[in-house]
Amino acid sequence: MLTYNTQLKTLVLPEYGRNIQRMVDHCLTIPDRDERSRCARSIIKAMSILFPAARDAQDYEHTLWNHLAIMSDFRLDVDSPYEIVRPDELSTLPEPIRPDDDPIRFRHYGKCLERMVATAADMPESEERQALILLLANQMKKQMLAVNPDGVDDARVFKDLAFLSHGAIRLDPAVHHLHEFKEAPAPATGKKKRKRK
Repeated sequence: MLTYNTQLKTLVLPEYGRNIQRMVDHCLTIPDRDERSRCARSIIKAMSILFPAARDAQDYEHTLWNHLAIMSDFRLDVDSPYEIVRPDELSTLPEPIRPDDDPIRFRHYGKCLERMVATAADMPESEERQALILLLANQMKKQMLAVNPDGVDDARVFKDLAFLSHGAIRLDPAVHHLHEFKEAPAPATGKKKRKRK
């Protein structure tokens, strides 16, 4: 009867394949430590042959020794030229990201745009500040159109801009006009058939 991979135990590092895993399992059964270390070095050579492009990477051989330890479930007692990773080092999780205490006032604008509006509000009056404010207003209109494709009135954008800047930025709809954004036409799908002559 055939043995299928689905009937065998799951590979710890499947990128090395089942044959390398069998070599590691065999290495674990060798009673002599020197013989076991020689076997481990030959397994490392076989592992490096599988990924020749990665040999240029820094600490490549150290990574292979760590992978060998992981594949042996950290039970392989050999003379390694590197300090082997410990099991508790593999299960460390990054610190969870804490949400900001300051809530997002308008979700469709996002937090980054709110911060940029605050930066523009703190700038001294200049042409650069005026150009930044118009860029932000146009970006706000574009983002609002994403959630309201029927159309956006410039006065609404200016009102939101004044609210986000706590009244520091006020634009007059009679003086300032924002870009008219249009939805890009969908690309034509399929090939046109050529007429036969």
